[in-house]
Amino acid sequence: MIERIYDISPALSPNTAVFPGDTPLTREILLDTANGDPITLSTLHSTVHLGSHADAASHYGNNAPTIDQMPLEHFLGPCRVVEAQVKAGESVTPARVQVPPGTARVLIRTGSQPDKHVFPPDFVPLSVELIDALAEQGVITVGVDTPSVDACDSKELPVHASFLRNKIAIIEGLVLDAVPVGDYELIALPLKLVGFDASPVRAILRG
Repeated sequence: MIERIYDISPALSPNTAVFPGDTPLTREILLDTANGDPITLSTLHSTVHLGSHADAASHYGNNAPTIDQMPLEHFLGPCRVVEAQVKAGESVTPARVQVPPGTARVLIRTGSQPDKHVFPPDFVPLSVELIDALAEQGVITVGVDTPSVDACDSKELPVHASFLRNKIAIIEGLVLDAVPVGDYELIALPLKLVGFDASPVRAILRG
């Protein structure tokens, strides 16, 4: 059987949408072979919550682990892709997704950010009830195809608090449109950025 690889990370450019008020990607070219320099050399400036990215617990919890301290098993291993058909203004509840027992990592396709160049204020968030239910099943990682697990206008971030309480890792900004529901191997390793609250990941699925 031929193994298939799904690239579930969006392309990153200055046009990649970021959360309102966050820092978009820019590239400063220091040297360029097109101008006769011996090498091309550039500097990247951006939020670490760019495109497909892993949140550190320190992003939403005081004195919680930073991204370099997050256990790597959260971002590498068997996972399940599920679909949640939820309308704008609703959230993903336990009744909306089917997660088989024994699943450690879950990626949830909502389809509520079809264009990663456009920030959708009405994207579909998750619910506290869902995260608590997944924790009871032994889930250690949840990934979404949206900019956040909480609603765009949330200030108290109750869903993030549930992730923190249950010690479940978050991956946001995935591209799951072309991925069939099913079981895969997830590879989405964050950079070892000491003290940082997140890291972009090149997320792929094998299966």
